[in-house]
Parts: sequence; C-alpha cells; structure tokens
Amino acid sequence: MEIKDVLKRNLFIQELKSNDKENVLIELSNKLFTEGYIQDEKAFLQKLKDREAISTTGVGDGIAIPHAKSDDLKETVVLFGKSELGVDFDSMDQMPSHFFFVIATPTDSGDAHLKVLASLSTSLMREKTQEELKSVKTYEDLLNVFSTKVDTSQKSEIDEVINNTQNKTMNIVAVTACATGIAHTYMAAEKLLEAGEKLGYRMRVETNGSAGAEHKLTQAEIDNADAVIIAADIHVDQNRFNGKKLLSVPVAQAIHRPAELIDEALKSQPYKGSEGQSKETTKSTGLYGHLLNGVSHMLPFVVGGGILIALGFLLDQLLGVPTESLGNLGSYNEWASYLNQIGGAAFGFMLPVLAGYIAMSIADRPGLVVGFVAGGIASAGGAGFLGALVGGFLAGYVMNAIKKVLKALPKNLDGIKTILLYPVLGILVVGGLMLLFNIPMSKINLAMNSFLEGLSGTNAAILGVILGTMMAIDLGGPVNKAAYLFATGTLASSTATGGSAVMAAVMAAGMVPPLATFVSTMFFKEKFNEEEKQAGLTNLVLGASFITEGAIPFASADPLRALPSFVVGSALTGALVMMSNILVKAPHGGIFVIFLISNPLLYLAYILAGSVLSGVILGFLKRQRS
Repeated sequence: MEIKDVLKRNLFIQELKSNDKENVLIELSNKLFTEGYIQDEKAFLQKLKDREAISTTGVGDGIAIPHAKSDDLKETVVLFGKSELGVDFDSMDQMPSHFFFVIATPTDSGDAHLKVLASLSTSLMREKTQEELKSVKTYEDLLNVFSTKVDTSQKSEIDEVINNTQNKTMNIVAVTACATGIAHTYMAAEKLLEAGEKLGYRMRVETNGSAGAEHKLTQAEIDNADAVIIAADIHVDQNRFNGKKLLSVPVAQAIHRPAELIDEALKSQPYKGSEGQSKETTKSTGLYGHLLNGVSHMLPFVVGGGILIALGFLLDQLLGVPTESLGNLGSYNEWASYLNQIGGAAFGFMLPVLAGYIAMSIADRPGLVVGFVAGGIASAGGAGFLGALVGGFLAGYVMNAIKKVLKALPKNLDGIKTILLYPVLGILVVGGLMLLFNIPMSKINLAMNSFLEGLSGTNAAILGVILGTMMAIDLGGPVNKAAYLFATGTLASSTATGGSAVMAAVMAAGMVPPLATFVSTMFFKEKFNEEEKQAGLTNLVLGASFITEGAIPFASADPLRALPSFVVGSALTGALVMMSNILVKAPHGGIFVIFLISNPLLYLAYILAGSVLSGVILGFLKRQRS
C-alpha cells in the first residue's frame, strides 16, 4: 500500500470555502459524503467533533489532521483541503491552519493502513514537507510531496531514524500515545526523534498506536537510559521506569516542544515505581479510583464463584434431594458438591481481593498483602463486604504511613524494608486495628442483612426504586457500580439461603436501559438513523446479558431525554422485583442464568415491563430527525 492509495483524487479540495473550525469540519465531512465514502454525514461530523473535544488535531506548523472511524467506510481514505487565508483551528502553536488532512478509517479495519498513516503523519512533521505543501495547487502536486513509497513489509520511517542513531550514546527513551492512536502518536515520536538527532542523543521511542505497541523498549534500553519521556494522553505503565529520571506530559507537548522536553527530562527527579506512588498520583486517583480498582479485581471471583455455587444448587434440584436432607441442598449430590466446593473457594477470595486491591491502589505493592489480610479478617469475623471496604482503605493509608516512618532508614536497608519490615509491621498494625473494627462492623453487617430480610411490601418497593435508579442514572458509572457492589455483598451472605432479592433487582434494573433502546428503535423507527437502529438491535443482546453500558451511546447523544427515560423503567423493574421478593443466586449473566432465579417467568415479565415503559418514553421524548 502506498500513500497515493489513500490520498484520493476526488477528495482534493484546492481551496476551502469555510473560515472557522466548525464550518471547516462540516465542509470536510460533506465532501466525504457527497463523494460517497460515508452514508451518515452527521454521525461522521460528530465523531470528528468528539475527537476535537479530547484534544485539538491542529498540530501546528499550519497543519491540522482531523480523524475518525466510521462503520460506513469500506476503505481507509485521506481527504486533503487547503486554505490560503488560514483557519483558527485551536492549533498547539496558536497559529492558523492552512493544510487539512482528514484521516477516515473503517471501524473494523486491520492495521495495514496504520503504516501508511504513520508514514503520512511523520512526513507532515518534516520542514521539507511543510515547505512543499505551500506550492500544492493540484492533486498531482500533492502526490509529489508524498512520493516515497511505503512498503508495509519493510521497517517504518521511524525505524530508519532510530537506525541512524546507532553510533551515538543512548540518553533518552520515550513512549508516545494518544487517545485514538492514529496520528498524534506517530507525530510525537517523529518530533522527539528529530530533536534528539539534532541534539546529538541516541534515542528510542515506543509508540502505542491503534496497532498496539511498536518499537517496544527493552529492559536493557531502559536500564541504559539517562532519562525517560512519557508523552501520552492515555494510561502508560510507568513502573518499568522505576528509578529513572522521568517526565510525563500530554502527547501534544512532544509535538510542539520536543527539544525542551528532552532538556526537562534530563533535569527531572527519579521516578519511584515499585516502592510507591507520589502524593500527586494518589490524590488524582481519588477514593472512587481506589474503590474501583478493588471492585474490578474482585468481580471475576464473584461472578465465577457465584455462578458455580448457583449451578450446584440447580444441579441438586434437577437430580433431587430427599426432604430430610434439604439442609444440604447445593452439596447433596456428588457433582453438585464439587461445583459448590470450587465456587465456594473462588467466592471466598472476594473480600480479601477487594480489600487487597483497594490497598494496592493507595500504597502500591506493599499495600497488597496488608489489604488481603484485612479482607480475610473482615470475612472471618463477620464484618462482610462493609468491613472489607473499611479494611482496604485502612490498610492502604496505614501502609503509606509506615513507609513514611521507615523512609529515614539507611539506604542499604532498602531491600529488607520491602521484604521484611513493610509486611510484618503492616500486617501487625492493620491486623490489630481490624480485630477492633470487626466488632462494630460485624454488628452493622448483621443489622443490614436482617433489615433486608425483613423488607416487604412498600418498604421493599422503595428500596427497589432506589436501586433501579442507581443502576440507570449513570449506566456503569460510580453510582451504578455502588449499587452493584452493595448487591454482591448481600449475595455473599445469602447464597446458601436461596439467593438475594437485592441482587435480582439490581440485575433486572441494569438490563432495562439497553433493552429500552431496542424497544424504542423498533417502535419509533422514523426518529432514529440507521446507525442508531443497528445499535438498538445490538443492545437486545447486551441488555439480555446484563451489560448496561450498551445504552451509553444513546445517553451521550441526548442525555436530557434518554437518562430520565431509563431511570423510570429501571426504577419500576427494581420495585416490582423487590416487592415480589424474587431471588437470584448468581451475580451476573442476565437471562442466561434465568434458571437460577426463584420465579423466572415473573422476573422476565418485570424486565419486559420496565423496558417497554422506558422505550416508549424515550420514543415520545426524542425529537424528530431533521
């Protein structure tokens, strides 16, 4: 594939008519539409705007590279447009943009085109290319600027720059990554390599683009580097750079001022990775970030173990259990007992893992073992998931305090600190505190479970409304996760007694929003475009699988109408499930665990009722397509 294969003759605009950013994006999208490359002009335009909202694609030096992916596209294409007067495109150098390259790629495209796009992006950063663009008047002129053939079987242009530095002393390694991984990633790499070349440094740059990590840094290269630059808009694991001078900046800065970054990196402070995070990093993560780290690691144990335990109960019911042995339901028959034991072993890790990874998020690796112990004590002492939550945060912050106290020890004791002093003192202090906390926490946990078991009628319905609202209000966000975490806590204490109504209500309410979008797109077809109708059909499967996040595109496009619609249906379903005391023994699975639900037909009817109600409200509230 060559650059001329993506630079199309019919996508060449000699002079743009628009003179502001909004209208330039409209004009560029319209060109792709009128030439037949995309079918939904508005959807593609919105994707371009969404990308600009993340960070400007006006990369400076008079160049802008808007880019987006689309299901409409059959091939990767690049549209070129020129503006003699220039357009204020919020460029990184605050100067007008004159040359516009719109990179449009199919959503499900492979990575072959990325080598061309990487070459195009890096070429645009060269002074020679920028100078030649000024004299472009025809499509042929444009092709002449990018006359270099790109052979995807050969090394990329970035490889060539790297090879040219082999005889120099290695000083800098870098990682570049942007939100979409199409253009900025490679531009930043090119600029850093170019600056390093001019300054006389031998550089290595790892790019984390759409094709994944390329030119990946080896441990030997990291060990020999004098400094590290992380130029990224997404998360990059920094622990491998422990002890190295490290500078972390947005990817745009590497494009705009690469030489200054190299100088700043050489003057920066050594990064502390495995020992712990800085105050700034901990602060920016926040309490919710620490909690989510624990929840995300805990969920596989909850889902896997919980479903295996539930299958043990189901198998015993199918095989039959004598009346006098109903107390052993779930472990009476041999195979049911095996499932119960395996699931129970996995489920038993739930609270230690929750507390352990909360503590690790706060205090890094030294917090992990202390958090596990705190969660184990909470589990054994009856404090439940509330005790594990408290234990996780307690372990993390106590561990940070211990690290501060031991910071004054001589450097030659660093090894013994990590392997001996941290775990011994951490477990001793946190273990002792947890034994004290367990007494009130276990009483609180017992009282909460008794309260839930005693709920009926109106009280149960009110709780169902609250849980349903929480599941729908942010579709997988913090409020949704809080409701789900609360439900899994009730399930942990009720798997042996028939299951949890709270878990049943949360799962049913979480299925409603995506199913509602399917209902709405089916009954109000004239109000939705083809892309939305396809998303609605997909949401039939996602909703049935209890993947609430399927409704996010609809909520993002029209939150003031979509979210209230989802909340009403989910609240109704949650209330009906709680009021009927329907129980579930599995923490996930949607309709695929329907036989693990105490009243499956009524459960499905309640989900259907909420979905239809939400779907109809959404359909009535949504505006007619213009």
